[in-house]
Order: sequence, then C-alpha cells, then structure tokens
Amino acid sequence: MIWDVILSGENTGKFNMDFDLELAKSFIQNPILRLYRWKPYCISLGANQRIDEVNISKAIADNIDVVKRPTGGRAILHSEELTYSVVFPLDLNYSARAIYNEINLALRKGLIFYDPLLSQLELEHNQVDFKNFYKEDKSAICFAVSSKSEINFNNKKLVGSAQRKIGKVVLQHGSILCGDYHLRITEYLNFDDEKKREIKNEIAETTIDLRSILKKEINYEYLSECLIQGFKKHFNADVDIKEFSLQ
Repeated sequence: MIWDVILSGENTGKFNMDFDLELAKSFIQNPILRLYRWKPYCISLGANQRIDEVNISKAIADNIDVVKRPTGGRAILHSEELTYSVVFPLDLNYSARAIYNEINLALRKGLIFYDPLLSQLELEHNQVDFKNFYKEDKSAICFAVSSKSEINFNNKKLVGSAQRKIGKVVLQHGSILCGDYHLRITEYLNFDDEKKREIKNEIAETTIDLRSILKKEINYEYLSECLIQGFKKHFNADVDIKEFSLQ
C-alpha cells in the first residue's frame, strides 16, 4: 500500500473544507492523508447543524471564520490544533466503521512516536446515544462527548473526528487538540452567559490537549512527521509526501 501525504500548511476555513471535499470527489487510487492548520481560526459546523446556533457577527468581529463541514458532527473552534483528513477507498475490504477505527489506531501510534507519555492514549470503547445526547444544549459542541474509537487520554477526549461516505471513498477528518483555545467555542454560541459558563466547564472536564498533557508547547512540524510515521507503521505502507502551498 502507498499513501499520498499532503502537507498544506495554514489556510482559511473555506479552503480547508473545499480541499477535503475535492480530494474525495477526485480520488483516483492511493489513500490520502492530509495534515493542515487554520488561518484565521475557524468555527466549523457539522453538515446538518443549524448555523443559527453560532453568533456569526461576533465571530466576524473577532476575525474567526465560520464554515460548514461536508461531514457530520457538531461545532468546533479550530485553533490550537493539527487537523488531519483521510480519503480512503471502500474497495479495500474495510467497512466505514473499520476505517474509522484503523485511522485512529494509526493516529495513536503517531502520537506515541511524538512522545512516549502518550502511550497512555486509549480508544473509546462505548458508543454515545446520540438521539438523547442531541437533546442537550452541550450537544452543539463536537468535543462535548467521545464517540466510539475516538482517542482519549485518562478518559478525556484528545482527538475528535467525523466521517462521510462520498461515492466509493470515505472522507474522514478530525482535530488533534494541541492547546486549550478550543474551550472558547462557548463564547460564540447563542446561549445566555450562565449556560455558556456551564457548558465551558463541562467541556473543560471532558477534553484535554497535548500541551496540557506534555507540559510544553507543541512542535507542529515534528508532530506531522510523527503522524506520518504512525500511518506508515500501522498500515505497513510507503508514503509519497507532497508539500502544497498557495504562495
């Protein structure tokens, strides 16, 4: 197996979501791993999420993009994170659920390459009852709960992912939290101040980031290299790395 790896740096929310969708629609042969960041910071909403859950005018005033993702899930404030996307063909004897699990195992392996302390990372074993969860106010935020196979550290969510079948491929992308700026998502939700504080406290209890775990700033370039190695080892694959820039 050969993986095509795209390192596309920092781009706008619209660019990042359009790029992921185009990778899926124009897929030819090899599985694809893309690693990227967001400039400016951006709130992305799940494909089926109402945009009126977010205070758009405040986001604009704070120079934060707002976009829709082509995948499901709920709102995320993309900030201090490294984002991955994978396009994987469905004709390699993997179900969509199996692909989800295997990708997270590869991510876990890459994170352990970054720092052995992360060997404590585990995949969530339980599946959330989303029908009831979506009745709660905190369900507006993606990182409010871990889904089955997502990556946790000491029962706190570190990596959040979403997936969608497009033709004969699966598009999966997700956020690897590297700092705690994502907690500020509550500032952009259309709730009263008391509810925002309540939800922020809950999210702080259910999520964790690499900087908090490792007690140091994250080297994004080295983290990217380690994740690529994680995919190589887990899938027993070669990689073809492509640097991409708008410049």
